[in-house]
Amino acid sequence: MEKLLHNINRRQFLKTLGGTAATLATATALGAKNPFAEEGEQQGGMTYRTSGKGDRVSLLGYGCMRWPMIKNEKGEDIIDQEAVNQLVDYALAHGVNYFDTAPRYLQGLSEEATANALQRHPRDSYYIATKMTNTNDYSRKAAMDMYRQSFKRLKVDYIDYYLLHTIGGTRRDLTAQEVFDKRFIENGMLDFLMKEREAGRIRHLGFSFHGQDDGFDYFLSYHDKVHWDFVQIQMNYVDWKHHSDSKNRRPQSDASYMYERLTALGIPVVIMEPLLGGQLASLNDHLTTEMLSREPSRSIASWAFRYCGTYPNVMTVLSGMTYMENLVDNLSSFAPLKPLTDEEVAWLENEVAEEFDSFPIIMCTACQYCMPCPYGLDIPGIFAHYNKCVNEGAVNRDRGSKEYRKARRKFLVGYDRSIDRLRQADQCIGCGHCTPHCPQGIRIPARMREIDEYTEFLRSDISPL
Repeated sequence: MEKLLHNINRRQFLKTLGGTAATLATATALGAKNPFAEEGEQQGGMTYRTSGKGDRVSLLGYGCMRWPMIKNEKGEDIIDQEAVNQLVDYALAHGVNYFDTAPRYLQGLSEEATANALQRHPRDSYYIATKMTNTNDYSRKAAMDMYRQSFKRLKVDYIDYYLLHTIGGTRRDLTAQEVFDKRFIENGMLDFLMKEREAGRIRHLGFSFHGQDDGFDYFLSYHDKVHWDFVQIQMNYVDWKHHSDSKNRRPQSDASYMYERLTALGIPVVIMEPLLGGQLASLNDHLTTEMLSREPSRSIASWAFRYCGTYPNVMTVLSGMTYMENLVDNLSSFAPLKPLTDEEVAWLENEVAEEFDSFPIIMCTACQYCMPCPYGLDIPGIFAHYNKCVNEGAVNRDRGSKEYRKARRKFLVGYDRSIDRLRQADQCIGCGHCTPHCPQGIRIPARMREIDEYTEFLRSDISPL
């Protein structure tokens, strides 16, 4: 059965498992133990999961893509190292031991800042994950330079978890499979990384996936050769089965399909975007009221985190915690984890997800891969403001409605306060430089035109704000 599962596509997989695939979330995710990721002991409250090689990994993982930033004396954005140190110290003291970074994060600054904070602690008290992000230059030299640079920046002689990053991306002239082959097969890098794992310089080798079903099956087929130690996927209660139905994103693999396939193969799962780029931390009034009535003492974000943690083959759930209040709140979700009930999981996956997906938000996760924009646009900031206004009912074209004036003021005043006028959507010339870098497949220039058109519609109303 296991051999068969390595080499079949989505339709064959579901047919082979029959009702099992459809109910795997209930059979293996909601309270049932499995041999791949049993819940570990409680230490300081934190819930741990066990990797395939015996690591006790904190269920809450620290995503190091959103460290706090400050301005230096030249007015340049730099990482606030003192704040990072405080966050890392607090996280370690409360049981978090998995830290996920990458060469590309924060314009190349994340790896070193993460290392500066972690090296003040014993090396065996934490696990470092980093990635090969060779999405622009597919040459062996570029990949080797990136790999070696990570060791220098991280100040380590081994990397605990190493990922082939952003697998599933396409180009206008290449399919996802062709891109993968050029990035890792034709240049010999996958064979090299497997040898590095044998030598102990890489302890676990995996990949992070952004793409569609056929691509996921293709990359997973390498399991026979590579034996993937873990795989990182985007999973939350919206993406569990609604992802491919969204009007604002390209069709991608449903999280349910990916999770089920990985579980069947015994591959531990790392979760990225449990909050969908922060979108699931602040919902509309109706959903917020319902969640608070069910759990008055918990945040809206905690529902998304506990949802992911309830699935037992999830090794760790990544969260980019910029501020101490984010870290403290997230710790309350995992230290210890209170798993959701079957009814709560079904409610999130169906009713909440459907209502969420009915709102016309832009599925930006603020990953910053589109940045810097050659023309200075604050792309993630623009999307964040627009989405916030959508969630708060402040996007309204009906000049005759009672709520129009309030919504207009909220959108325009908030837009000018949060985004510099020279970095707003009207500065987009449609060059398309950003589009190939977006893991969500957002047609960024088109969305910028839509937001600019809506903004101009509001500004053309000459009545006072």
